[in-house]
Parts: sequence; C-alpha cells; structure tokens
Amino acid sequence: MSAAEPSAAAPESPPLALPPLGFGAAQLGNLYRATTDEEAAGAVAAAWEGGIRYFDTAPHYGIGTSERRLGALLHEYPREEYLLSTKVGRLLRPGPGTGDDMAHSFAVPDDHVRQWDFSEAGIRRSHAESLERLGMDRVDILLAHDPEEGPTEQAFAEGLPALARMREEGLVRAVGVGSKDADVLTRAVRTGLIDLVMLSGRYTLLEQAASRELLAECERCGVGVIAVSVFNSGLLSRHEVPADATYEYAQAPAAMLQQARELAALAERHGVTLPDLAVQYPLRHPAVRSVALGMRTAAQVRSNVERMAARIPEEAWEDVARLERAAPSAGGAADAAR
Repeated sequence: MSAAEPSAAAPESPPLALPPLGFGAAQLGNLYRATTDEEAAGAVAAAWEGGIRYFDTAPHYGIGTSERRLGALLHEYPREEYLLSTKVGRLLRPGPGTGDDMAHSFAVPDDHVRQWDFSEAGIRRSHAESLERLGMDRVDILLAHDPEEGPTEQAFAEGLPALARMREEGLVRAVGVGSKDADVLTRAVRTGLIDLVMLSGRYTLLEQAASRELLAECERCGVGVIAVSVFNSGLLSRHEVPADATYEYAQAPAAMLQQARELAALAERHGVTLPDLAVQYPLRHPAVRSVALGMRTAAQVRSNVERMAARIPEEAWEDVARLERAAPSAGGAADAAR
C-alpha cells in the first residue's frame, strides 16, 4: 500500500444482503461458443424459478452481448426483487466488424473493441452505456473489472474514488473490484473505499493459500466477497475427474488431478458429489457472501441450484480440512502448482 492510499476502514453501511447463489452471465455473451436465444431465455427463467435473485454481467462479456441479453430477459421480473451487478474499466468502441472476438474467448462479431479507461469520466460513461444496453435505469453493484490487466494505477488513483462518489450520489448501492489477483483485491480493500470484492478462482475447494491475506482483510474491514470460478476452470465441475481436466484453461497438473480425485472420493464417502462440495465450500468462510456460477442452460441452472441445496454432513467438511492440512503448503495442490 502506498503512502497516498487511505488506511482501511469499514464502509459506513454494510454491503448488500447477497443471496448465497448468483447467476454469472458470461455465457450469455457467447463465452467459448454461441449460446442460443432459447438457451439464454431458458437459463434465466430456470434461475428465477430456482430462487436465484442475483445476476452478474459485464461489458467485456461478448462486447455487450451479455448485458443486452440479460437486461431484456430480466424485464419480465419485478426490478425490486433482484440484485444486478455489472463492471467498469473497459469501454466499448466501434470495431472492424470483419471477424470475431474469439481472441477474447467470445463467439461474437468484432463490431466493437474494448478500450481500457479507469478515469472518472470513463467509469461514468461505462455505467451510462451499460444502463443503455441493459435497458434499465439502475444497477445495484458496480465493480472495477480486472484492474491488474489494464491501467492499474489509474484504477486506484481515479477509479475507486470515482466509484465511491457514485455510491454516495445514490447511483449504485455498492461498489467493488472483480479480479483473479488476490494481491490487487487486498490493496483495494485497504483503501477503505469499497463494499465488495469478486474473487475469481483463488478461494476454492482446491485452492486457498493465495487468498488468505485477502479474506482476513475483508473480514477485518467488513468487505464482502463474491466467489466466482469456484470449479477452477472445470477441474471440480464433474464428480468423475477425467485425465484431461483443465485448470486455468490448460491441462491440470498431475498433482492437482490427484487431489481433485481424493476430494471426489471424500465426497462420495459422505453421500455427496465433488461439485456439491465445490459450490458450497467458499460460503464456509465468514467473509464470503455469495457464490456466482456461470450458467448457459436451464439444465445447468437446475443442477447448480441442487448442488447449493445439497445437505453436506459436517463430518465431510472436517475431512476436507484434514486434507487441506496435509496438502503442500497446507493450501492444496493448486497452490503448489501456481
């Protein structure tokens, strides 16, 4: 933390009361492959029927496709009955329109490009443009998106203070930062300006060490955590762990495959599945308020709702804790591999 950054202090009002399960809408932006309109509509309808009342999107997801789709689908439901978050830091500008966006993993035309901007003017413009794409007059939560990948110092010097002012003006109800970099999130918490962090893949059933300091700071400062990417890029998404399972979107190392299989065997002994454990694990920490899962189809939504509702014996969590203590660096094979 630089000398110019304010010391940590809990926000004046507590973060929003987030539900334990949230809907991550990256797949509505055609992440990796096209999502049909029918799939998207079925997923959102199943989420509502399953009691999900928190939805997360971003301009980055399909260069606006996710926001437009999600906003249109949510118009069927009472606005006061759900929470909605989107993100800032990447403005969308006209693009060549001659190819696709698969370089960023989204199967959409490249008719727009992303432009980093964490200035106050850029953040306010991003917020206004998101509202236009969503077709809404407000979002509840605004998150600085991946500041470690863009102009990081601008995000801290200009972006976070701007978000705090927008909260004070009543434009949003809570502000925060979304990232997979636990150090960047820890620095953000220590500014005393934010209510929430969205932590991607660094606090999971398989991986904890990188986020220990962050979670301790969140608990100390009253900052809530939204855990995302809790399946570690697919490694924990199936009860039977295949040899070609991925971690960080590449082949998982042998040690991680072994630990995932040990966790699957542990789950089976207690009458549950590996994904059941993976979905519920982050909520065991007092700082974690919600787990948001990416969902493309109604079937995926129903499966995730069932996983969150699965009854897991306390003895299973005790066995998980024993495995953690026995793993390299007491943080899991994932930490040793990073």
